[in-house]
Amino acid sequence: MRKGVPKDPDIADLFYKDDPELLFTDLHEIGHGSFGAVYFATHVGTNEVVAVKKMSYSGKQTNEKWQDIIKEVKFLQQLKHPNTIEYKGCYLKEHTAWLVMEYCLGSASDLLEVHKKPLQEVEIAAITHGALQGLAYLHSHNMIHRDVKAGNILLTEPGQVKLADFGSASIASPANSFVGTPYWMAPEVILAMDEGQYEGKVDVWSLGITCIELAERKPPLFNMNAMSALYHIAQNESPTLQSNDWTDSFRGFVDYCLQKIPQDRPTSAELLRHDFVRRDRPARVILDLIQRTKDAVRELDNLQSRKIKKIFFQEARNGPLMESLDDEEDSEHGSSLSRKMDSLDSNHSIPSMSVSTGSQSSSVNSMHELMDDSISDLVMMHDDHGTFDSTCSIVHKKEHVFIRDDVGHRDPRPDLRPTPSVQSQALHYRNRERFATIKSASLVTRQIHEHEQENELREQMSGYKRMRRQHQKQLIALENKLKAEMDEHRLKLQKEVETHSNNSSIELEKLAKKHMASTEREAKSASTDEKRFQQQIMTQQKRDLTTFLESQKKQYKICKEKIKEEMNEDHSTPKKEKQDRISKHKENMQHTQAEEEAQLLGQQRLYYEKNCRHFKRKIMIKRHETEQQHIREDLNKKRTQKEMEHAMLIRHDESTRELEYRQLHTLQKLRMDLIRLQHQTELENQLEYNKRRERELHRKHVLELRQQPKNLKAMELQIKKQFQDTCKVQTKQYKALKNHQLEVSPKSEHKAILKSLKDEQTRKLAILAEQYEQSINEMMASQALRLDEAQEAECQALRQQLQQEMELLNAYQSKIKMQTEAQHERELQKLEQRVSLRRAHLEQKIEEELAALQKERSERIKHLFERQEREIETFDTESLRMGFRNLVTLEYPKEDYR
Repeated sequence: MRKGVPKDPDIADLFYKDDPELLFTDLHEIGHGSFGAVYFATHVGTNEVVAVKKMSYSGKQTNEKWQDIIKEVKFLQQLKHPNTIEYKGCYLKEHTAWLVMEYCLGSASDLLEVHKKPLQEVEIAAITHGALQGLAYLHSHNMIHRDVKAGNILLTEPGQVKLADFGSASIASPANSFVGTPYWMAPEVILAMDEGQYEGKVDVWSLGITCIELAERKPPLFNMNAMSALYHIAQNESPTLQSNDWTDSFRGFVDYCLQKIPQDRPTSAELLRHDFVRRDRPARVILDLIQRTKDAVRELDNLQSRKIKKIFFQEARNGPLMESLDDEEDSEHGSSLSRKMDSLDSNHSIPSMSVSTGSQSSSVNSMHELMDDSISDLVMMHDDHGTFDSTCSIVHKKEHVFIRDDVGHRDPRPDLRPTPSVQSQALHYRNRERFATIKSASLVTRQIHEHEQENELREQMSGYKRMRRQHQKQLIALENKLKAEMDEHRLKLQKEVETHSNNSSIELEKLAKKHMASTEREAKSASTDEKRFQQQIMTQQKRDLTTFLESQKKQYKICKEKIKEEMNEDHSTPKKEKQDRISKHKENMQHTQAEEEAQLLGQQRLYYEKNCRHFKRKIMIKRHETEQQHIREDLNKKRTQKEMEHAMLIRHDESTRELEYRQLHTLQKLRMDLIRLQHQTELENQLEYNKRRERELHRKHVLELRQQPKNLKAMELQIKKQFQDTCKVQTKQYKALKNHQLEVSPKSEHKAILKSLKDEQTRKLAILAEQYEQSINEMMASQALRLDEAQEAECQALRQQLQQEMELLNAYQSKIKMQTEAQHERELQKLEQRVSLRRAHLEQKIEEELAALQKERSERIKHLFERQEREIETFDTESLRMGFRNLVTLEYPKEDYR
């Protein structure tokens, strides 16, 4: 595995394994931003022209930069739409990611910079329509761009509109990160940390600001400090188009996009149905705009080329040939172009400050590097006799050529180094003929210079963004921690409730088993008592029967003896008659005794059954009393358990209330601490911004001064001498290249070859002119000069503006603090209401459960009594049917119950 490839296979699959330095050739810088640099390049295998975005992930915030790169690559891999930039792959090389995309001519912002005037309304509508289609695609897939502006809306050679720079994009919606470019930021993004999340409608707001940017050349508040602009956007009303020259449809579209409340703002899909983007317009409106821009770029670069010729050759040669050359070129382009250039020079734009996520490039070209290349190639335009090819043009008729070869820092002095072979340079020039752009050399150079000069401001905004994101992470982390603590607390209480419930169930089961065992014992005891009682009656009745029979036997014997005596005394009665009479008496006595015995047995049986019946009734009554005692014990146990449960729930509610108040206090304390830190950082940044503006104004005043000391003149001559020396050294190299090209090429191609070489050199002359002016300006800015009255007035105006911005910042911070305190008060009130409502619900639940328990108690006792009454009634009815009455009042001898 090649060095630098991630070890994680899932991450490694995001990147191609090839070495990008071997795969892409002819790299030259065409733009710069907070992430790093963008290069034009050619794929060696396919000869395809691509754009390479180099992003370094070394140095400070390495892990954050690396995660941003991974996020952007994952985002780009998911895109497949005509109005989003086409992703072609990503490569890693020495802690630098090479993000390869389709090549575009430039951005909508470049159109403004080149023409120095707003776009036409029909052009704005066409560009906005293309951008809206791309946004609608993103939003339909729950993605958010979060950095929509003219600089991130690109144009291709066929006239397509492309959304680009997804370093700030969110792969999920809603989101809550503080990202984007301040002047284009929606209010809900600025307030995301305080007020929660936002959705794709933030891109709709940014598109509305972009429309104002295309119509007025700059977004609203652009003359204000970026942070002050943030406060202004969040606090004040939405901006509108300033001029009344625009149509009502355009003004309505902008106002529709810039609704302050997100719920009132339309979606991107709804905006596609707006009259402003649906109205008829020429099919070639963007193509014509691109062609006009190319023509303007060619004129600008030619003008810069002529200026450098005058600077370096008129004084050096000062001959009739050079003068005639200048006159010829001046007459060719006309005095109108000079007037146009004067106008362009007087309208330098203010660079935007992007806080898009990304990393600084490790390969930033220095001004002197570009100066070296430009001077070297400029000298190549001379022949042996010092003749200059006046037919050179910086741009072909259909393609604009911009050259920038090397990457890295060099010695600021001109570099007299060996040049590549003639053959390799020829191939180099043929590849460059395919490069088209709508950026002038001056614009590219200024962007690179501004990127180098504004590192402090960029770092300040990046630091502020990181601080906001860190604060948000801290709040989220604390919220998650508090939520986990609350979940743990509730789980603990729930377990305690479950434990109490389980214990209560176990206790009730034990009590039920105890009652069942007691009932079984009493049933057995009753059965035994009943048997004993029956045995006692039967034994007593047997004794009574035996006594009765013995008594009958004695009586029978006495009666028998008495009859015999009577018979013996009666001698008149015959013996047979006596015997018959005795037999008859015996029969009568036996019959009488039998009847008496039967009567006694009947009485005994009746007595037995009646007493057994009464005993059973008494056992039933005793069982009923036991059942009543058991149910009272069961119900009392349930009530005691429920009261214990209710007391526990009240304790739980009080402990939860205490935890909620403590957590709210902790969260609010952290929020206030973070706001104080944020406000302190904002004040420090504002003070630094004020100092920087004063330094910039001072440098501007220095540059405005026309009287230069002698040492400045000497330094200027020294710089000129360095450029001229380098030009002389490179003259022969250029002549050798030109001669070789003419020798190895057919004569029919000579004109095209000369044209190509002329375009290349003209372009480098334009770059050289820009760098020369920057060198002189920086030299003059290093001198401390007094300010005149007009400059003093300008300083006073700046102080007043900065004071207003500081007051605005203080007012905004005070408002934020008051809003936060009000939010905390609302949170406290909401918590109090929630706690009170929860307590009321708990008390209501307790009352309902006690009422339900009391109802259950009454119903169970009632059902028990009803059942017992039915049992007694049934038993008494059956006893009555058996002939037994008054069993309740029947008394028994004590021995009956032994």
